[in-house]
Amino acid sequence: MKLNGKVALVTGSSQGIGQAIAIRLAQDGASVVINYRSHPEGAQETLRQVQAAGGKCHMAQSNNVDATIQADLGQVSEVQRLISESIDRFGQVDILVNNAGLEKRADFWDVSEEDYDKVTDVNLKGVFFAAQAFVKHLKQTNRPGKIINISSVHEELPFPHFTSYCVSKGGVKMMMRNLAVELGPLGITINNVAPGAIVTPINKNLLEDKEKLNALVKNIPLGRLGKPEDVSNLVAFLASSDADYITGSTFFVDGGLLWNYQEQ
Repeated sequence: MKLNGKVALVTGSSQGIGQAIAIRLAQDGASVVINYRSHPEGAQETLRQVQAAGGKCHMAQSNNVDATIQADLGQVSEVQRLISESIDRFGQVDILVNNAGLEKRADFWDVSEEDYDKVTDVNLKGVFFAAQAFVKHLKQTNRPGKIINISSVHEELPFPHFTSYCVSKGGVKMMMRNLAVELGPLGITINNVAPGAIVTPINKNLLEDKEKLNALVKNIPLGRLGKPEDVSNLVAFLASSDADYITGSTFFVDGGLLWNYQEQ
């Protein structure tokens, strides 16, 4: 139980990769704050599985009933409230996993300002200000901490028709590298985990299109899509003391896709 006594906040943990991360960190002994934006039923399922793993969760202030925290990571005030409420419940947060994210498909010349803002507000601005609020907490309490951003192979790999998504993930890459230098003297590490093609709800359309799915799998040297657990296993390592000397790096979880990808 390498994370006993630690409190982890996992954004966007009502489904997919975020849900798997929350469950895995609980299995390793962490208390977990579950966050969601628009899937309360998914958050409750995460809560159930976290409790089954023996982990503690955020508790509502009223009636002492298990609960999750709803917050829109695209709004800075909501991000700050999420961090504040997490600290109020447990008295501390030691691990921040910036997992929440979204994408919008469009030809570059058709991208609207509204859709651009939706993507970058959650994927980049939300990550930036969640990390900022978390770091302020660590500075005030004079404690070390760990930031783990769930990025994407598309922080490196071009993804036509998803330019705003690539912009946001590329921004997270440089933010991580810069903060590794700035936060290192405070004992705060920061790393990115960059999944490739993972079986999650965000890839629903791909999974239902056998032709596109087969073409993608041919680009993956390991011959399969990843599972959320492939990502959560690495996050658990980075969150533990085994990774105390690791900062400023991106770790690709993609079955070799990045170095073998060809746009169809």
